[in-house]
Amino acid sequence: MKIFLDTADIDEIRIAARWGVIDGVTTNPSLYAKVGGASYESILQEICKITPGPVSAEVVAADVEGMLTEGRHFARLAANIVVKVPMCEEGLEAITRLADEGIKTNCTLIFSTNQGLLAAKAGASFISPFIGRLDDINEDGMTVIRELAELLALHEMDAEIITASIRHPLHVTQAALAGAHIATMPFKVLQQMIHHPLTDKGIVQFRADWDKARAELAAKKGE
Repeated sequence: MKIFLDTADIDEIRIAARWGVIDGVTTNPSLYAKVGGASYESILQEICKITPGPVSAEVVAADVEGMLTEGRHFARLAANIVVKVPMCEEGLEAITRLADEGIKTNCTLIFSTNQGLLAAKAGASFISPFIGRLDDINEDGMTVIRELAELLALHEMDAEIITASIRHPLHVTQAALAGAHIATMPFKVLQQMIHHPLTDKGIVQFRADWDKARAELAAKKGE
């Protein structure tokens, strides 16, 4: 399973890229609003320089023509841009038309298996079920991931599932086991995946034992 970082923070992306574990980035207007300081386009271009993987840029227009205009604009920024389009009637038409132009799309705000099926049929390259938000309303978000993984494999559809709205590391494990192609997550969750209390304790203990052994050796040499 691929790992994407869900952020517009350039510093976070640079750090994760140095770790060698991210395969792409997803952004949205809310994430951009958190960082600000530069135009959305300039941030997208900088992200695309850091990672050669897919970088999702979300449209904000509510009408088809507006979505197409924004999508084409984003696609010209870099070769690895993917246009993020919301699941709605206008979104499906925009996805179909962008796909016909050879522009990759990521259908976002998916909350049901049927929505994912329609997005895949419309030609979306990626489909993004928001599992955390489903969990928030007492629904099992991973059910959508499992059903879509089975459905896409059964009917040999090309869209890739991006598990989105990830809240914690367990969501990542569950997504991988459910058959998701990709999990996109905040930097904080990626950090949490790295750490384990026994690992952290072991590192401290190994260093303490090493320092003790070196000190004892130095003391014997000084006798």
